[in-house]
Amino acid sequence: MVKNMVVGMKDAAKLTGISIIACCAVLVCTMFLNFYFDILQVEHLILSEYAMLFYQGQTATAKVVCFVSGGCLMITSVIMMFFYIKYYIDTHKKELGILKALGYSNIKIAKNFWVFGISILIGSATGFSGSFILMPKFYELQNKDHLLPQFSIHFHPTIFLYFVVLPTIAFSILAIFYALFKLNKPVLMLLKEHAQTSSKIQKQKNYKNSLFIDDLKKSTLKSGKILVFFIVFASFCFSSMTQMSASMKDLSSKMMGAMILMIGIILACTTLFLAITTVVRSNAKTITMMRTFGYSGKECCRALLGGYRPVSYIGFALGTVYQYVLLRMMVDIVFKDIGNIPVYKFDIPIMLLSFAAFVMIYEIVMYIYSQKMQKLSVKEIMLE
Repeated sequence: MVKNMVVGMKDAAKLTGISIIACCAVLVCTMFLNFYFDILQVEHLILSEYAMLFYQGQTATAKVVCFVSGGCLMITSVIMMFFYIKYYIDTHKKELGILKALGYSNIKIAKNFWVFGISILIGSATGFSGSFILMPKFYELQNKDHLLPQFSIHFHPTIFLYFVVLPTIAFSILAIFYALFKLNKPVLMLLKEHAQTSSKIQKQKNYKNSLFIDDLKKSTLKSGKILVFFIVFASFCFSSMTQMSASMKDLSSKMMGAMILMIGIILACTTLFLAITTVVRSNAKTITMMRTFGYSGKECCRALLGGYRPVSYIGFALGTVYQYVLLRMMVDIVFKDIGNIPVYKFDIPIMLLSFAAFVMIYEIVMYIYSQKMQKLSVKEIMLE
């Protein structure tokens, strides 16, 4: 009974954002780490000093990419999963409260949240499989000057263990413990908190002026700090990946540039969609109440989503700084002893082009959601 009423595979299937992030992280890290393990096997065959410097640069690159990209995406996946669990519990307070009132313990309810780890399994397994499809071309480009002895692609079970099996187990355990933490509250609190939202909306409806819209904008930001993080992360990914991909044609290869660009756009769009969709869904009653009192869809959008605009610009700026520092570190530190590596300089035209594309995409998304707000049915929302 608990399994059917609490959380099931259909709920886990909604965590596509986590799956996509896990897929991107494992895809990149598996390619570089597999390449790292394979070239270790030919280290003793390297004779020239220049080839050894190139080898050391490649191994250092693999470590940096796995640590920086994999680490950042893993942390983001953890935060996103916590957000999903919190959001699920917040939107199912009544059902969970009833279960606790019937005598079900917190641990009996929380243990069913292990299915949230399925999203990590799907994403990491997809990324791991996809990396072996891209690996032949990747290996060829990494050793395009044939400075390293010939080596072939091998399957390394440890990579599968650390990138697919262990993350799935770890995220499932994290989901259970975090759900247990969020459920550790009195039954009456779970049953009553749902009603508090309605009273809050009732108080807000009395204000119909710009001050109300500004206040609602601030309160939306304060109540959704994790959503602020997602907006920053989305703009950060778009900024850093698009600008970095433009530099790959000189520093690495067109394939690497295309891969970075694709991953950046996918991560940015996925995270932005998750954040904005959640804001609109969680404030559906507020939106319908505002519309009932004569507010336009544009005003609703400005009140609930307008506060995220400056936050997104901050994320874009952070992404710009990040990609510049990372590439300078790679060129000046990792490949400093290797010849034919061009000097990396900050590309202002590329940054402006990336920013213009970001603003255009962001504003189009805001417009689409403002139109969706106008189509929300008051009757359907009030009957929920």
